[in-house]
Amino acid sequence: MDLDLAGRTAFVSGSTQGIGLAIARRLADAGARVAVNGRTAERAEEALAALTEGGLSREQLIAAPGDVTADEGLEAALAAAGDVDVLVNNLGIFGAAAALEISDAEWQRYWDVNVLASVRLIRATLPRMKEAGWGRVLNIASDSAIVTPAEMIHYGVSKTALLAVSRGFAKDAAGTGVTVNSVIAGPTYTEGVQDFVYQLVDPALPWEEAEAEFMRLHRPQSLLERLIRPEEIANMVVYLSSPLASATTGGALRVDGGYTDAILP
Repeated sequence: MDLDLAGRTAFVSGSTQGIGLAIARRLADAGARVAVNGRTAERAEEALAALTEGGLSREQLIAAPGDVTADEGLEAALAAAGDVDVLVNNLGIFGAAAALEISDAEWQRYWDVNVLASVRLIRATLPRMKEAGWGRVLNIASDSAIVTPAEMIHYGVSKTALLAVSRGFAKDAAGTGVTVNSVIAGPTYTEGVQDFVYQLVDPALPWEEAEAEFMRLHRPQSLLERLIRPEEIANMVVYLSSPLASATTGGALRVDGGYTDAILP
């Protein structure tokens, strides 16, 4: 399969670690110039160093630091990236909290980071894509968008909203050659998720046992019975970013290890 993205520029929000960094690596492997985004220049440069140590050319990579939840940071990050052909809204926060103890301020923070930042980045990049007649917008959602977790309903609600954001903007881009989709990521291993797992299981357990205990007790629907690896999410993102996915838009595609017990999302 030819996933050639040569000549395209991709912007991946929150891409200095975890799933975002894996997505940046795979997009660059497919030939794209990739703008790596983090809150600070130091974090972005550290991510670029990790990518070049992994064999990527520095010429393929752009440091695009900036807090995309704020106007100034968003503008600075996109200015560094230049014209964006592929937008991947990966930035997100999560964490366990008792449902009745989530404050208004925390609900608002999850909305601002997990939903509104994506909307603002789409508004900033979609017009040029439509004018050019080609573009890709990918929003990284979660199984929690469909199966709301009792231990973090504010996160689940924000990811449900992101599915609607994707469908709505896909309609706005209808007939232009631009596709807009969501990727529903299942329980995935990252450093942040490791910390989250230890919030829910015995922190004295070795990691392999903690992962198995977490999946058994808290994610028993998973057909993989293990955490997904970031590269497995990235593979779907790169396909959807490629010319081969030209007829896939307005969709919510699952990379969830069979976690969601449904034929369709």
